[in-house]
Amino acid sequence: MGKRSVKENKNIYQLSREAAGLSREGAEEALGFISADRVERIESGKSMPHPDEVLAMEQGYKNHELANYYCTHECPIGIKYMPKANLKPLSQLTVELISALNAMDKEKDRLIDIAVDGRVNSFERERFDTILEKLVTLDRTISGMRIWIEHALSSGKMDEADRLSSPERRF
Repeated sequence: MGKRSVKENKNIYQLSREAAGLSREGAEEALGFISADRVERIESGKSMPHPDEVLAMEQGYKNHELANYYCTHECPIGIKYMPKANLKPLSQLTVELISALNAMDKEKDRLIDIAVDGRVNSFERERFDTILEKLVTLDRTISGMRIWIEHALSSGKMDEADRLSSPERRF
């Protein structure tokens, strides 16, 4: 095993690799197509990772927050459209999900009233913006639940067979 980095301000990719107990050479072996030199360039910030590299690191390091991080911090499209999500306990995610669903349930009639004519007028704009905020909260919570499921699968807290028997099989 190589020497341990003492660098301050490590990025998420280096922290994830180190949390997985891998040297850069070990990462090269675990990731298959990413060289140790490329790993170093990504970790030092000299190069941005490509989406396929992030997915390989997510799998190899067993850190299911990496793809969400990449999309919400480095991808221009993701920055605009993806909600930031973090790994949280299932109990907290469940409560957040129920709360977000309840909030949307209270807004559904208002949303129908706004949408009936196919436009949002100046009188409806404030209420519409509030509804959009609640939808973003719901989206963020669902993304967090997806991260939890992927983490649970990789850590053995959930069987792949359980996931495959669910109505929605792909995240």
